[in-house]
Amino acid sequence: MLLLRSSQMLQTLEGALRKGIPESLKIYGTIFHMNRGNPFKLEALVDRWPDFRTVIVRPPEQDMTDDLDHYTNTYQVFSKDFQNCQEILKSSDVINWKQHLQIQGLQSDLNEVINNVAEEKSVQVTATHRYLYLISETMKKHAPSQQNLDQLYTKTEKPKTKVNTEIYKMSSLEPQHASLVNDLWSFGGNERSLKFIQRCIQHFPSYCLLGPEGTPVSWNLMDQTGELRMAGTLPEYRRQGLISHIIYQHIQDMDKKDYPMYSHIAKDNLHMQQMIHSLKLICATYYWQQWNCEPLRRSATEDSESQSKREGGSGGRA
Repeated sequence: MLLLRSSQMLQTLEGALRKGIPESLKIYGTIFHMNRGNPFKLEALVDRWPDFRTVIVRPPEQDMTDDLDHYTNTYQVFSKDFQNCQEILKSSDVINWKQHLQIQGLQSDLNEVINNVAEEKSVQVTATHRYLYLISETMKKHAPSQQNLDQLYTKTEKPKTKVNTEIYKMSSLEPQHASLVNDLWSFGGNERSLKFIQRCIQHFPSYCLLGPEGTPVSWNLMDQTGELRMAGTLPEYRRQGLISHIIYQHIQDMDKKDYPMYSHIAKDNLHMQQMIHSLKLICATYYWQQWNCEPLRRSATEDSESQSKREGGSGGRA
């Protein structure tokens, strides 16, 4: 795999990925932010250049020092050739399969690819498939091939409910608020997820409503791929439509900066689905996908056999 080092190559890659939206939206959003400061210091690799077939984005090796930190050890994948993609994931050292890690992508065929590779690498995979929601403003600006679908991609609609501005104030999150997000995030609740949330708050725009006591009661974040996510509301402030105002404001402000955006919602979260539909976001025909990969533990017998082979091999060469 070829590491794209120059800014010109990364800008060319961004332009090429636009043609694959919406399926390329996750990795396109990642490259977009890499070309505008790259706050997570990510690396982009392709199988060949400029006529690439597979793109993988990963953190630099020096950042992946914790083998159990799958929030940091996260890879985004997009491919035009899934056989090529599978061969790359099997044969190259682009992904460190000895670590706990995440792979993210929006293409349905990646599911079979990742499971095939995981079986060969003795890795246990836990797949998460959620509804992917597309945002009209992003599709119209960043997906030229979709511009003939104006009737489908209507502008995000302002919430019909009103927020009492004497009680609630729109603001942004600070790193010290990360524990609030971490407590409610379905993928969070631990120290490693807390660290990831803090990084997102530090480097990407976040929005919240401050309650009567001046602390966040509802919020929404953006991650390194351009995804709007980790939305949450404290239990005692729910059912007031607060999160819809936050997401709407988040979309409006990010659109002014030309940021690509999208989101996902769990299949059983009917309340959030209804709210998102009221804003006129579009549910894609395929899923948002994430694969958590964990190396299988070797048995004592396997370790003993492996050690015997190594010792025997060393004796033979000597």
